[in-house]
Amino acid sequence: MIMEFYNTIEQSANAEFKERGSRFIGYAYPVVSADEFKKHLQQLKKEHAKAVHHCFAYRIGIDGNTFRSSDDGEPSGTAGKPILGQIDSKGVTDTAIIVVRYFGGTLLGVPGLINAYKTTAALVLQVVPTVQKPVLKHYRLHFDYTRMNEVMMILKQYQCVIFRQESQLFCEMEVGIPLSRLEEVKYKIDALLNVEILNIV
Repeated sequence: MIMEFYNTIEQSANAEFKERGSRFIGYAYPVVSADEFKKHLQQLKKEHAKAVHHCFAYRIGIDGNTFRSSDDGEPSGTAGKPILGQIDSKGVTDTAIIVVRYFGGTLLGVPGLINAYKTTAALVLQVVPTVQKPVLKHYRLHFDYTRMNEVMMILKQYQCVIFRQESQLFCEMEVGIPLSRLEEVKYKIDALLNVEILNIV
């Protein structure tokens, strides 16, 4: 079963949860790489320098293999895993959640911590809209400049994404074609004269 669409978020959001004096502030971000995530984490650590913990989880990509979670000093398994569990139960990817905790003086215990981090992650995912995006297959196109309008019409018609474009006498483009429309797009492009389509692995 090949996935043709995936769910993600397109904007950032935050939500707060309080438990026996402790404040938990959850932040959700759309991310496509670990480096992008690290920038958000560094920024939050500056903004919330007095917070005792900055726990997080993220999942990136559609194969489900790129993910990470951190308890950041909380007892093992009480923060990162519950946050990741909420990302997965919502069925989203390319999504990161960071939960900042300000300690309120009362220990919450392991069940209390799991519940607090899980609830905070759930709350922030409730306030951010989920969007469905097509899975894209990457191709490189080479074509004569005179074919530009026809190529652009096809790309627009099938909601293809242009990642890179070089236009001289001969044009080169890197595009993402929605998997659900792949055969139609390839058929139409193959029908054009002087247009070459190459698969990017």
